[in-house]
Amino acid sequence: MKLWKKLSVVTVAVLSAATLASGAAIINRSVQYNQEKTMESGRQQLESTAYALSRELEYGPLEGHGAATKNAYVNYLLKKYGADRYILIENDAVICNETPFELVNPGDERWNRKEGYGIIQKRGEQYILIIGTRVPAVGSDFSILLVQDISGLYQDMKEQIYFGLVIWAGASLGAVLLIFLLTTGMLRPLKELQKAAADISDGELGRRADVRTRDEIGVMAKAFNRMAEQIENQVTELSLVSERRRQMLGSLTHEMKTPMTSIIGYSDTLLQVKLKKEQQERALWHIRDECGRLERLSSKLMSLMGLYDNDSISMEEASMEELFERVARVEEHHLKQKKIRLVTSCSMGNKRVDRDLFESLLMNLIDNGAKASAEGDTIYLTGCENKVTVEDGGCGIPEEEIARVTEAFYMVDKARSRKAGGCGLGLALCSEIARLHGAELIIESRLGEGTRVSVVWPEE
Repeated sequence: MKLWKKLSVVTVAVLSAATLASGAAIINRSVQYNQEKTMESGRQQLESTAYALSRELEYGPLEGHGAATKNAYVNYLLKKYGADRYILIENDAVICNETPFELVNPGDERWNRKEGYGIIQKRGEQYILIIGTRVPAVGSDFSILLVQDISGLYQDMKEQIYFGLVIWAGASLGAVLLIFLLTTGMLRPLKELQKAAADISDGELGRRADVRTRDEIGVMAKAFNRMAEQIENQVTELSLVSERRRQMLGSLTHEMKTPMTSIIGYSDTLLQVKLKKEQQERALWHIRDECGRLERLSSKLMSLMGLYDNDSISMEEASMEELFERVARVEEHHLKQKKIRLVTSCSMGNKRVDRDLFESLLMNLIDNGAKASAEGDTIYLTGCENKVTVEDGGCGIPEEEIARVTEAFYMVDKARSRKAGGCGLGLALCSEIARLHGAELIIESRLGEGTRVSVVWPEE
């Protein structure tokens, strides 16, 4: 059973039971009240008649008359007060009864009480009110009973009960319809959430639940939308990483063809052609260079893939000036061989970085500058405020190529890059390292004038 049906059934059942129970209690109390009021009214009427009759008997002309005359006089008095409703008893015997009912126990002590006694008897479809009391006349032993058919009162109560049940049934049907409308309205946001979840599971990751209520369902919808956004971002990121890997693997396959072809060609020559010792050494050196290039290629590829999956990046406060000095010491020998000078300048304070990764970034940028520079050129490594810059005066990058130089395996001048030992992964590594540090890699270059690469953090 669906939730809205369960809520509707439970609510209607509880409300119906509560209203039925409260209605039954009200009707029962109403019946008791009517009975009490009818009994009280009959008792007051009987007491008034008994008192008046006692006065008549006490001061009436009964002395010296026979029983027949006395009974005739008593019947006369009783008729004055409505004999068709009263039964008069004297010495446990009925002496006057003009009612349509017969009293079977006139000697019952209950009818001779001073305070009066009343009962309601059911006879077939009739309800009979019987109230008896002693007539307070001096020197007499009279009791008087009020006998009255109150079936009309019970008939009225039955009609009220029937009318109440009709109203209850109508109200219950109205409540069922109202609860159905309210429940479906309140649960409409849940249906929207269900539909949004189904759409997302079907691949519609941009789907959001359109719920604008301010209750708990609205709060849940906001949390659901935040979760859906996180899922979409993560799936998008995974798709991008997967696409990058696919492109890198495709590029790697392409890049490995050239050195592998050279290695196979030189090895075939060594195996099948008789060469002079000098030619053999030259072929072996070519094989060694190509193997070295394959090693560098695989090493940088693993580094780049490791950055995409890295869970062990260790960020710490580091002195940028000390980091510049260490990079300069590492690059000193390499740059001296190429007769290129490195000038460092740092006015930055401490930055929160991964030392190893950031050193790798700077050394990659310096190596790229060295490859593009001629002998005697100078490379500048500077740091100020929220920016670290590596600038060279080398051959530069064509403007239309700048946007693509951070793509894995992309090389502006493939011949020059391979001759210098490049594989097209350096700037891709630098861009990813900068991103992991919350910074942006900005490349500025003019062909024939040099290149400036900056790592820029957002202003705090």
